Amino acid sequence: MLVDFGRAGWLMKARQQPEKVRQAWDKVRTDGLMPTLEAVRSKLDEPLPLGYCNVGTVLEVSSGVTGFAVGDRVLSNGPHAEVVAVPMNLCARLPEGVSDDGAVFGVLGAIALQGLRLAAPTLGECFAVTGLGLIGLLTVQLLRASGCRVLGIDPDPYKASRARALGAEVVDLAQGQDPLAAAQLFSRGRGLDGVLITAATDSNEPVSQAAHMCRKRGRIILIGVAGLELNRADFYEKELTFQVSCSYGPGRYDASYEQAGHDYPVGFVRWTEQRNLEAVLDMMASGRLQTEGLITHRYPIEEAPRAYELLAGRSEPYLGILLEYSSGEHEITARTINLPSGDSRRAVRGNPGIAFIGAGNYAGRVLIPAFASSPVSLRSIASNSGRSAAHYGRKYGFAGVTTELDAVFAADDIDAVVVATRHESHAQYVTQALRAGKHVFVEKPLAMTGQEIEQIQATWLAADPAARPLVMVGFNRRFAPHIVRMKQLLRTVSEPMCMVATVNAGAVPEEHWTQDRNSGGGRIIGEVCHFIDLARFLAGSRITEARIQTLGAASESHGRSDDKATVTLAFEDGSWGVIHYLANGHRSFPKERIEVFCGGRILQLNNFRKLRGYGWGKFSNMNLWRQDKGQAACVRAFVDALTTAKGVPIPFEEIIEVARVTVTLAEAARH
Repeated sequence: MLVDFGRAGWLMKARQQPEKVRQAWDKVRTDGLMPTLEAVRSKLDEPLPLGYCNVGTVLEVSSGVTGFAVGDRVLSNGPHAEVVAVPMNLCARLPEGVSDDGAVFGVLGAIALQGLRLAAPTLGECFAVTGLGLIGLLTVQLLRASGCRVLGIDPDPYKASRARALGAEVVDLAQGQDPLAAAQLFSRGRGLDGVLITAATDSNEPVSQAAHMCRKRGRIILIGVAGLELNRADFYEKELTFQVSCSYGPGRYDASYEQAGHDYPVGFVRWTEQRNLEAVLDMMASGRLQTEGLITHRYPIEEAPRAYELLAGRSEPYLGILLEYSSGEHEITARTINLPSGDSRRAVRGNPGIAFIGAGNYAGRVLIPAFASSPVSLRSIASNSGRSAAHYGRKYGFAGVTTELDAVFAADDIDAVVVATRHESHAQYVTQALRAGKHVFVEKPLAMTGQEIEQIQATWLAADPAARPLVMVGFNRRFAPHIVRMKQLLRTVSEPMCMVATVNAGAVPEEHWTQDRNSGGGRIIGEVCHFIDLARFLAGSRITEARIQTLGAASESHGRSDDKATVTLAFEDGSWGVIHYLANGHRSFPKERIEVFCGGRILQLNNFRKLRGYGWGKFSNMNLWRQDKGQAACVRAFVDALTTAKGVPIPFEEIIEVARVTVTLAEAARH
């Protein structure tokens, strides 16, 4: 699927993802054509790791991991790579007697097993398996091991022959055999007890066909992909059960289980992703699940493109394709890699050396290009996995890539560190950089707790006053051309102002990391801080009071309340700021509107594209062809401060002030 999608042109990609197309059109209407095209190009340019089934030997075990030791042979649900870092709940130890070649099918076996658990077969029942690829053939064996009679259905004669060799009766669609008649005969005229669909097709036929094959109250489980335009009468008259199986079992798509390693109590959730992996491996150890006949091709990893050509070209029959890595020590266990294509600017004397920590979507789409177009030397880029860092490192000419952060802070040729990681690590990396004497550009927020803010401030104050590192937070909106013009106009008025910011933020799923209190801190910490800083900048006066009112109370019917809130700010000069941050609007409405009322005059900025002035004499409007929220100008201001020593773009005291106000408001919204 991924290979076919990657080879498709833009039109075919759009046809495959109509929902993404609708989102793109909404973005065009609100943000403009060019920002939308850049976002789409950036998304399509991101590398995707292929594969999710591998077997190897444990090299290292993190603290807190139990049940695994260095040297263990394990099956893991990680991407294809010579060295894989994977959470412990996505691993299973290999029993004695299970070969690497067999065990590597364990993840696919877990997919089949989860579908089987939903179907709940009992001894003596008869089932059909539609689609006899790898998962289908594993499903056939698991059903047989459960004491069931199995009918296999597939249009590929080769796959049908493999199912026959595994003990199934077969309907070879290529020979024109009628699956309904075969199912009626196979079930002794009673109808099948159930059908497991392991095919991959857009057609509605597999589900419709399954409904006609089943007896009354039969079970249909969709493990693969099929069209879902169902005929109610097919299901109503027989009272059929239809269910879609979710991959490997309970825990799938639950970040708490998969990434954080929190297991479900076995007394309440007997079978999870990991336990399903273990069960499949046990079946292999007992000899009841055979994989030898499923392997049709082998390639050394150096020839992996040939394997994907086989998948895409379908020039010959294939089932299991194994990628083999050479044994022994590997240089790729090194955590720092020099890139020979590194940017020649790194050799230019006087340019500050820049290191990036974090190589996510925003860093790759916005921050790295902005720094790459500035007079800096791109020295190092670091990320946890190294994959995204290597991609952007090669694309923008970094000298090297690393997953070893201590090396970044210790390097003599690195003058400034850009922190673009998840929010929970911002304060830690800022503090480390300051202690190492490095300047810091940290994407908002600066910190997530009051204690972290105090630690950053104390570390900064402890530095030599004559050589204190520069601290910059990515509050880009104050550098946007429209905001710069608004500030110029406001300087001509001596009266207090009132700023009203209406932010149509849009809903973010509850399970997204930004909503997690520990990882992202919530949207007030992560996003409202932008507008608190913007109000502070436009007022040009210290914040004396801050309040927040959320919309109703959090409940099952209304969801979160802290992303539907109004913030009011009072300033020392008598000005006011009001921020309506709302996640319950419609995406076709402009995302951000800034209005300033001051001295009988009004400024109104819509989505950082159109600024209108009312009562400002010669000034009436300022329109841009494309949206500009000031990201590039924000980076330029930081680099200029490094290279010319003209002063700080944002005073450190203001950064701390905005951080404290933001954290206080976030804590108030939670109570």
